[in-house]
Amino acid sequence: MIKAQKIADWLESHWIAPAYIGCLLSGLFLFFFVAASNTMAGWLYVISGIGLALLAIAAILPERILRNIDIRRNPITPVSAGDLLTIELVLKNTSNQSKTLIQVQDLLPYVLSQPVTEAIETIAPHGTYVWNYSLPTQRRGIYRWQSVQLRTAAPLGLFWCQRSRLVKAIAVVYPTVLPLTQCPLIDEMGRDRSLQFNSDRSAQSATEGITRSLRPYRWGDPTRLVHWRTSARYSELRVRELEVLTGGQELVICLDSALAWEVSDPSRSFSEVFEQAVTTASSLYFYARHRNLNVKLWTAGTGLVQGNRNVLEALAGVEPKEDHHSGSLPSLPLIWLTQTPVGLSTLPPGSRWVLWKSSEFSGRQAETEIVSEVHSNPGIVIQPDRPLQLQLQGMLKR
Repeated sequence: MIKAQKIADWLESHWIAPAYIGCLLSGLFLFFFVAASNTMAGWLYVISGIGLALLAIAAILPERILRNIDIRRNPITPVSAGDLLTIELVLKNTSNQSKTLIQVQDLLPYVLSQPVTEAIETIAPHGTYVWNYSLPTQRRGIYRWQSVQLRTAAPLGLFWCQRSRLVKAIAVVYPTVLPLTQCPLIDEMGRDRSLQFNSDRSAQSATEGITRSLRPYRWGDPTRLVHWRTSARYSELRVRELEVLTGGQELVICLDSALAWEVSDPSRSFSEVFEQAVTTASSLYFYARHRNLNVKLWTAGTGLVQGNRNVLEALAGVEPKEDHHSGSLPSLPLIWLTQTPVGLSTLPPGSRWVLWKSSEFSGRQAETEIVSEVHSNPGIVIQPDRPLQLQLQGMLKR
């Protein structure tokens, strides 16, 4: 059955393939011709001759209908994961004859969606037909495909003809960016670096600065930042959040893409933990941009990348276990996103880290490895059972 289907598909794409009614009529007219040869009855010759002529016309016309149809694909606007991807194809009839009853199929990559089909009733001579459709996106990535199939059995429906056209497409789906309201990973790095920059005035810089907002007191906040007048008015402690002057400060968010990240679900072809790391990288990057930091992205495959669009495209295409083309890590303070605690102690001074536990480092062994590696660089250990956004906005592990 499968072999017969392959033969039918080959015939349809290279020549023509008979439909069920086409096979039935072919057998019937052949029977009339054999009967006419045996009986020498003229009326049987007439029926068989008309039938064979009808079959010949039905076999020639479908391939002619698919000629002189140009297909153009408009550029696909990048979207974020979870949004709808809009795809637009423009079919133009360059002939003087109308094109009727055509089936168009866009052969999308299977990781993005199943092939999408559209039925076109007619395209006027020298006219165009614009086909728009939208796809839901669930996972970031850079998707490429290049085939559009045209198929018809018009005008008699006895034979199918299919032709493939080369129409290249690139769809970019950006990773999710979490709306962080705060992030100690970046906030504390900005404060630490500003203190180092003004080391000769460290006593003054500990309390001065433009008040950005007031918030309720949290355990561990320095008492020098308490705004006593507002605290007395609301009968609860309120703490000043100072606007950190970050002009010229540089920060690098580094994704350990050379690592073979663990796949938690064997039924899936991608690592959910690595996808979380990519989401973390994009979220931290745009939070740092919001705080006016001079932030860059580093991956093993691309090296240092800067600029919103360049960073999003790099994160859309990054995969675990990449070839290491970019050399060693930059010597600037960085945020290291990884699944192994090995090497955390060798990060540049003032760096931070985000760690996802793997089966190799679990339980007490992981805690021991982290304590032995961290020293003066604090960070976050991501727990799989808690929301990622809340953990990135939480306190650091020291």
